[in-house]
Amino acid sequence: MVPTLVQEQQRSATHDVTNQAPPLAPYDASDDPALLEGLRREGAGWAEDGLRRLGVRAGSAQAQEWGEQANRHEPELRTHDRYGNRIDEVEFHPSWHHLMRVAVNEGLAGSAWADDRLGAHVARTAGGLVWGHTEAGHGCPTSMTYAAVPALRRQPELAAVYEPLLTSREYDPALDVPTRKRGLLAGMGMTEKQGGSDVRTNTTMATATAEPGVYTLRGHKWFTSAPMCDVFLVLAQAPDGLSCFLVPRVLPDGSRNTFRIQRLKDKLGNRSNASSEPEFDGTVAWLVGAEGQGVKTIIEMVNCTRLDCVMASATLMRKTLVEAGHHVRHRSAFGARLVDQPLMRNVLADLALESEAATTLTLRLAGAADRAVRGDAGETAFRRIATAVGKYWVTKRGPAFTAEALECLGGNGYVEDSGMPRHYREAPLLSIWEGSGNVNALDVLRALSREAGATQALFDELALARGADARLDTAVARLEQTLPTATASSARRLVELMALTLQASLLVRHAPPAVADAFCATRLGGDWGHSFGTLPDAADLDTILDRALPGGK
Repeated sequence: MVPTLVQEQQRSATHDVTNQAPPLAPYDASDDPALLEGLRREGAGWAEDGLRRLGVRAGSAQAQEWGEQANRHEPELRTHDRYGNRIDEVEFHPSWHHLMRVAVNEGLAGSAWADDRLGAHVARTAGGLVWGHTEAGHGCPTSMTYAAVPALRRQPELAAVYEPLLTSREYDPALDVPTRKRGLLAGMGMTEKQGGSDVRTNTTMATATAEPGVYTLRGHKWFTSAPMCDVFLVLAQAPDGLSCFLVPRVLPDGSRNTFRIQRLKDKLGNRSNASSEPEFDGTVAWLVGAEGQGVKTIIEMVNCTRLDCVMASATLMRKTLVEAGHHVRHRSAFGARLVDQPLMRNVLADLALESEAATTLTLRLAGAADRAVRGDAGETAFRRIATAVGKYWVTKRGPAFTAEALECLGGNGYVEDSGMPRHYREAPLLSIWEGSGNVNALDVLRALSREAGATQALFDELALARGADARLDTAVARLEQTLPTATASSARRLVELMALTLQASLLVRHAPPAVADAFCATRLGGDWGHSFGTLPDAADLDTILDRALPGGK
């Protein structure tokens, strides 16, 4: 009798596949008590049903596949068409467009500015914390679109034309006259190769035309992400100094504006998102704000995108913690499930503390942004200082956190199929974009010395937890003593202390005692090692993990 093919395959099999975790998807990316509690606390409880719906969609097998495909099939630059005409277009995989469509439709781009409900900006941030479980790259154009609106408002006649389209929930990827589209995306062009964050060294020149407010630009930009956006806010040197300009890809008459994409960046991570080097040569631009006030005009955009960097880092922490928790619940070693091994539980609980602190701070910053928009002076001052502090610290914690979460999967986490290498490559980006660590630390010093009410706003916030934990009180006293003698060389030490006291104060007020106590004992009390997984024996690991891991133990 001739063996069948199935019989042959069975006969040649060397082993059965056992002791491997099943696929995580589908799962609920919104299943996070710290997220949902923060949403309600910061005034956006009305958005919870929609957030839960989005969480289920983000954790679906389809959405997770979109994220994987968008990074596997990277954007491609087309500088010319088949006839030799310059077109400067970037082609994206359909999965990118699927992700973008959901993000814009769900209000993760500019729509919060058109929503008068209290907590609209908190709801948007919470949506980013959930939908970001798919992948990070497409969060760049949605973030810049959100951030462009307050900057554009410095030129009311331009805002009247473009803001209704920037706040639309319609995703329209066609390259067309902006006013003919259903919705717009905005980008930003600030840095140049000779200056980076030192934008005052920009050499791009702006020349006024005969038409009031209209200029032509000549120069280059070094990092301009999402070059297929419809409009860009660009810095250039005008006669009265560095100024901000609105640059559309397509002009009102339907012709292409000069926006020559020289190349796309070959980046460490964020591969789904195109980052480019454009050149301007007779590029038509409209002045936004006054000449010479470019930094002042665009800084509001930077403040918004810095918040989104904090949000994206917190999202990455939560996503990788969920992946690690799923793996250890299904994997056994040395006679027990990994999740039941004492040292693994210590590692996961330590990561859970870091994740909850990042998420709680993110939502507090979003709440401050929401109330600042509504004219709250105290929240405006707090937002100014705390966003820079959060940007520095949370994004710094991301790479170490992601590496530890990856290690929970062992060798399985080091292969691309697991998705963890993509998250690991993404993590360093968020501390670099919108000002690296040094830039943000020095910006905190600048705010403390120049921004009226910033210092008081920070200490007013910390005072809300006074007396609740002796270690926190001691750290706040140390901060008060340190501030008057702070120097540029010690800026990082100062900002780290500010961040930890701020996170601890929020956890002491809002998190379960087990979480707050363990955080204060380790991050402020010194009962900690130099890596994750060094919580003291007194830490209540069971309570921390039951709260942090979806579905419990």
